[in-house]
Amino acid sequence: MLSDILVDRFGRRHNYLRISLTERCNLRCQYCMPADGVDLTPSSKLLSQAELERVAKLFVSAGVNKIRLTGGEPTIRPDIEEICSFLRALPGLKTLAMTTNGIVLGRKLSKLRDAGLDSLNISLDTLVPAKFEFMTRRKGHSKVMEAIDAALEMGYNPLKINCVIMRGFNEDEICDFVELTREKAINVRFIEFMPFDGNVWNDKKLVSFLEIKHLVERQFPSLRRLNDHASETAKNFSIEGFKGTLSFITSMTEHFCAGCNRLRLLADGNFKVCLFGPSEVSLRDAIRSGADDNALRELINAAVKRKKAAHAGMFELAKTPNRPMIHIGG
Repeated sequence: MLSDILVDRFGRRHNYLRISLTERCNLRCQYCMPADGVDLTPSSKLLSQAELERVAKLFVSAGVNKIRLTGGEPTIRPDIEEICSFLRALPGLKTLAMTTNGIVLGRKLSKLRDAGLDSLNISLDTLVPAKFEFMTRRKGHSKVMEAIDAALEMGYNPLKINCVIMRGFNEDEICDFVELTREKAINVRFIEFMPFDGNVWNDKKLVSFLEIKHLVERQFPSLRRLNDHASETAKNFSIEGFKGTLSFITSMTEHFCAGCNRLRLLADGNFKVCLFGPSEVSLRDAIRSGADDNALRELINAAVKRKKAAHAGMFELAKTPNRPMIHIGG
C-alpha cells in the first residue's frame, strides 16, 4: 500500500531509491574523484548489510518500486549478491538496477542476474583505451568492453551505457557511441558534465544537450524523439533502422526537477532528497540510537517535505558545497 511519507509539498511521489553500497572504487575518474583522493568514511560508520536491508524494506513498504545500486563501485562490495537477493524478494519491488564501471562485472554478472538484478547501466566515457586510462587514472578498458558483450549475451535489453561528455576530452566520440546502437540493443545515455566537490567543473567543459543532439543529427538525420515518461530524467531518441536508442541527461541546461521521483541513501546511512542539494539526514545515527520504524518514517517524511521545487541552476550549483560524487553515489 502506498503511503504519503514519500510525497513532497509539490505532489511529487518518490518511488525510486538509489542506494550507494560503498564509497570505494577501483577507478579514479576525474569528474567523480579529486586528483588527491578523498577521505573515505570509516567502515564502522557505514551501514551494515542488516541496516541497509532494514532501511530498504521500509522504503519499499512506503511505495518505492525501483531500487538502483550505485557506489563508489557496487560490485566490489563482497555481499552484493546477498543484498540483491534480499531486495529482489521484497514485495512491491518491480525493478532492481545497478550502475557499474564494469571492471569486475564480467566475473560477477551471472550470479548477480541469478540474484535478481534485472537492469544494468555501465559507465563508459571513451572507446579509446589510452583516453580511458587518462580519464580513470587506471587500466581496464578491455574489461569494460568484455562486460558489455557479456551483459548483452545474458539478455540485458536494453543495456544502458552512461557517457559523460566533456569538451576537450570525448566530444569527438559522440557519433562513435551512437554507432554502438546500430546493431545492438544498447541505450547510450549522453550526460551533461555536472559540478561536484573536487571535479574542477567549469562551464567551458560543458557540452550541452542541444549541441550533442545537433552533432548526432548531422550524421544521423533520421533521429526521432520518443515518448518519455513523466518522471523520466532522459530525453529519449531513436534512429531509423537502429536496434538501440539514445538518451540525453540534461541536468545542467534543461533540468527535470518537476517530475523528480528519486531519493538517495548514501553508504554512510545519510538520506539525500536531491542529488544537487547539500541537505542530508542520518538514518544510521537514528538506527543506532534505537529508533523504531515509525521514527525512521517520520525522519524520512520530514526530509521529503523539505525538498525544494528545483535545483538552483548550474552556475549556483557550481558554488554550492556538496560532496564528491564518489561519496554521493552515481
